[in-house]
Amino acid sequence: MTTQTDAMPDWEKRFRAPRVALPDWAEDAPHRSLFVSNATGVYELYAWDRRTGEQRQVTDRPHGTMNGFVASDGRSIWWFEDTDGDEFGEWVRQPFEGGPTTRALPRLEPSYPAGIAMNRDGSLVVVGRSTSEDGSTVHVVQGEGAPVEIYRHREPARVCDLSRDGTLVALEHTEHGDAMHAALRIVRLDGSVVAELDDSVGSDQALGLKALGFAPVNGDARLLVGHQRRGRWEPLVWDVASGRQWDVMLDLPGEVSAEWYSDGGSLLVGHDFQARSELYRYDLAAGKLTPLKTPAGSVGAAGARPDGTVEYLWSSAATPPEVRSTSGVVVLEPPGLKAPGSVPIEDVWVEGPGGRIHALVQRPTGQSPFPTIFDIHGGPARHDCDEFTAGPAAWVDHGYAVVRVNYRGSSGYGREWTDALKHRVGLIELEDIAAAREWAVTSGLADPSRLVLAGGSWGGYLTLLGLGTQSECWALGLAAAPIADYVTAYRDETEFLKAMDRALFGGSPEEVPERFEASSPLTYVERVKAPVHISAGLNDPRCPIRQIDNYVDCLKARGAEHEVYRYDAGHGSLVVEEVITQVGLQIEFAKRHLG
Repeated sequence: MTTQTDAMPDWEKRFRAPRVALPDWAEDAPHRSLFVSNATGVYELYAWDRRTGEQRQVTDRPHGTMNGFVASDGRSIWWFEDTDGDEFGEWVRQPFEGGPTTRALPRLEPSYPAGIAMNRDGSLVVVGRSTSEDGSTVHVVQGEGAPVEIYRHREPARVCDLSRDGTLVALEHTEHGDAMHAALRIVRLDGSVVAELDDSVGSDQALGLKALGFAPVNGDARLLVGHQRRGRWEPLVWDVASGRQWDVMLDLPGEVSAEWYSDGGSLLVGHDFQARSELYRYDLAAGKLTPLKTPAGSVGAAGARPDGTVEYLWSSAATPPEVRSTSGVVVLEPPGLKAPGSVPIEDVWVEGPGGRIHALVQRPTGQSPFPTIFDIHGGPARHDCDEFTAGPAAWVDHGYAVVRVNYRGSSGYGREWTDALKHRVGLIELEDIAAAREWAVTSGLADPSRLVLAGGSWGGYLTLLGLGTQSECWALGLAAAPIADYVTAYRDETEFLKAMDRALFGGSPEEVPERFEASSPLTYVERVKAPVHISAGLNDPRCPIRQIDNYVDCLKARGAEHEVYRYDAGHGSLVVEEVITQVGLQIEFAKRHLG
């Protein structure tokens, strides 16, 4: 007998198949864990008692829930509750075993979140907030007492961690005015400064820092820090009490991150190189680096358990994700439907105007040249890698080759590559995409008459900008949650994104209007020739709807071929059926126009 699942196309199965994220666990009660899953069709939080095996759904909200954690003592679960996906809201909590959900910090007004840290028994909370009125603020809340403000600045800042003994707070801040490169400040609970670490040396040469966490040992003032002093992300250990720093020098190409093992004597090292990642254990005293066996592909997240094992979320372009352990077992298996696999990626290196460009290619069955979709990632400071992604796999199923380009501005290829965007925003990335397009056509992979430019968020922005500035190159455009009118987007977006834009452009629209004009898709809307499909969330705080409507109005005025799909959510959707609807509309749009 054929079931409804059997009749479902593989591309839909990949979206509908339940997934689980890497579980978080309580530091002092590691049997109590929290994970995210889409088992109900909406991404929500689930509690998991590892001793009994019991799992229960914690959140049940129409637009889904992603941002949560379990308290160190394991007694409560916290999550950030916004409205309609707009990312503006407040922290709430619920007992781990279940019970009423209550406002966690009722004396603080709603805001955008900017980090949170808690002491071991939950009696003290340090919370970062961001609003257009106050800029960035940090408050300390003890028990039921009134919040005490210990930090305020107009530029973005966030709470990163609280020391194990609950006395020191690690903050990332951008008071120097470059939101792309944070500095670090350690403060006491009264806001007094203990130590500063700032690698910024000017807007064109700034180096960024990341606070990766205090050592998980009482009385230990060591902070693990990510730095860019040698042109890539690497870790160092900083004793904030003495000021002493220890470089963690690792003979590994690419970029390196790290976090603590629970004994404070070793680091779990994540190594990212050429779109793949792997794990190591590094003994600080011995200076010994030991590889941890993981399959070829990408580790999306990892954590060291108190027993010394490491749990990690792994996948490849061909293989759906699994939560695995270095002990050799699958830690957490989602129920029900299993996602079909897809085709592996091929690595392509293309010479571009700013250096060698790494592109990831997936080919359908059949004979080339293929209709080809250039699926452009968002960020911009992130990168595509060898991981399982349902969107590209859907296009491969429909006979398209998929090319993903890690353009200048992408992370994973060193500081110079990531920081190359400044001032000619959007135009630089499109130069690299054009070089990859030229390779795809001349190599015989792509049919030059059926090339699709597509992407979401920053990728959606580059899609609209490319359709206007490279109008002869593209047969179709698919833009999800894009920036379309950059000046209006700047006026309506969050304060953090305004600061990021000022760092990218070298000022605000009032200060450098010519740069915003040169980089805005609206400037080139009259040149757009290809049919374009736009999808946008009505409550999106990152790429607000008003600026998209401005762009669409211009398309309408000139009678340009376009479709717009507006949905009730924020920057994308956590509802599986909604995502399937959006992908299905894009596929049908491409069929109608490309055959």
